Amino acid sequence: MSADPTLTEELNTETGAGRIDLKFAPQNVTHRVPPGVSVFDAASWNGIAIDSTCGGHGTCKKCKVQITEGIVPISRLDIRAFSEDELRDGWRLACVARANESLAITVPPLTTRPKAATVGVGRQVILRPATQKRYIELSEPTLHDQVPDLQRIKNAISDLEVTVDLSVLRKIPKVLRAANWKVTVTIVDNALVDIEPADTTEFRYAIAYDLGTTTVVATLLDLNTGTPVAVKSMLNMQQPYGADVISRISATMMDETALARLQKTASETLNGLTQEVIEESKVSASHVYEVAIAGNATMVQLVLGVETEPVGVAPFITVTHTWPTLLAKDFGIQINENARAFVFPSFGAYVGGDIVSGVLATGMDRDKRTRLFIDVGTNCEIILSNGEKILATAAPAGPAFEAASIACGMRAADGAIEVVTIEDDKLKLQVIGDVEPVGICGSGLVDACAELVKAELLDASGRFVKDEVAKEKAPNLSRNLITLATGERVFVLHGDEKDPKVYLSQRDVRELQFAKASIATGWRLLLEELDLVDLDVQQVLLAGSFGSYLSPASAVAIGLVPKLPVMRIVSAGNVAGEGAKMVLLSQTERSGATALLNEVNYVELSDRKDFNDKFVDQLSFPV
Repeated sequence: MSADPTLTEELNTETGAGRIDLKFAPQNVTHRVPPGVSVFDAASWNGIAIDSTCGGHGTCKKCKVQITEGIVPISRLDIRAFSEDELRDGWRLACVARANESLAITVPPLTTRPKAATVGVGRQVILRPATQKRYIELSEPTLHDQVPDLQRIKNAISDLEVTVDLSVLRKIPKVLRAANWKVTVTIVDNALVDIEPADTTEFRYAIAYDLGTTTVVATLLDLNTGTPVAVKSMLNMQQPYGADVISRISATMMDETALARLQKTASETLNGLTQEVIEESKVSASHVYEVAIAGNATMVQLVLGVETEPVGVAPFITVTHTWPTLLAKDFGIQINENARAFVFPSFGAYVGGDIVSGVLATGMDRDKRTRLFIDVGTNCEIILSNGEKILATAAPAGPAFEAASIACGMRAADGAIEVVTIEDDKLKLQVIGDVEPVGICGSGLVDACAELVKAELLDASGRFVKDEVAKEKAPNLSRNLITLATGERVFVLHGDEKDPKVYLSQRDVRELQFAKASIATGWRLLLEELDLVDLDVQQVLLAGSFGSYLSPASAVAIGLVPKLPVMRIVSAGNVAGEGAKMVLLSQTERSGATALLNEVNYVELSDRKDFNDKFVDQLSFPV
């Protein structure tokens, strides 16, 4: 009955099942990604810069990489970009090179400073950061020229109407005279945030943060080239206060000292990551002038020390949709003392800045297609656009996808079953780390239920079939259906009847049904609002870390997403982090993020009288 945990290469690229390893050189890092993604996107998701100016459309022919292990078929665009010898040596264009098996890839260093940067969802961003540096040479004052120091600087950058902080004013007299009146000034938007001796224009950095409830990611960007310099992630140090935002809000309601502690741990998480990316890149902290933070409304309020109780109780009110000018040090981030912080606005209490960032990154507001964006998690955010109108909502999915409420559930770490397939009455598992299974993570849970439904061991209602039916439908796998001493019926994924090490219980199936029904009800109600049906949806974007590893075929099989061809269902990657990069690289994109507040209509599900009836209709598995 025990499945083979070492099976890593039996993949189904049509359904997106399985995981593959991409090893990048000279970075000497390996990233695990779903099959079928482009090498360009996989690199970008993980902070590896590949030269490109066309946004991944194959026209600039700059994204050249060498495949040193594994096979990537030669495309018609490769034939135009490389000689026969180069093609034989494994050279391919990263934007059209699909990774359908594990690969070793050499990424050449950037040879130019591009005027455009690209992000992992194929969006092109014109490089025009809000952070500017100007090297200026000023005339020294005399008795006949008594213009104040600040005015001399303003005269030298007369195309800008700058404001200045007191802390910068304190530096100006000393720095100007010590530098013999040859200095570099740094302006963020219109604020003069620093002055340095000599020409330091080559050092201009910013950090993009994806402030997640579970995981926080920091990406250090070179604003001169638009490319990532270092990427780090860690678990949010608020974890001891609960796995979801409701738990953390509850903590602040029950203990008046909890808010201060939650603020401190969030700040420590952000600053810890900051110091890691700075140390790895050997960049001076004083040369990091701006940060962008994409997080849900609760996470942002907690890190700023703002009371969150109104967010957690009806009618669910945030303190603000948009934030005033903030500094990085307001978040406990230790970089340049006057560094600015851009915080994404939010649509509502449960559709926050991380989703605004994701909508920006995926271009939902610029595409004429009908597209459905789903960020799958404890709280599932859903965006629907028909090319003219954009609707947003949130559906409470619970912790099933995080595997927190699952009998043998665990995070996506070594030993977690992440892929389950059933072929010819045989069970096959893929386990993170290629080790013996010790539990199952969210993607494995979805796969397991989808495969058992297809094998007819789970009926449409989500109940395990009786033994006699199981023996008829799947004679070999019927032995995996057992009853525990507690009386609960389970399907053994690893182990045997005497020692069921990892299993799927009837209660686990119910947890998944409740979660997927809530999400399906959410997007169905949005479809109704725009007078659309399932087949009108031209693309489904699965966002977030969980969405990136979810099998499209399994998502369709359990009814989590509309019943569409799997090619229409796309893993969008960490779009919250990508949007955070975009607003640092482009003032235009930053304006676009703010404009989304007026373009997206929020639909509240909790007061819909028809929600419960539709929820019940979505509990069963499609047949």
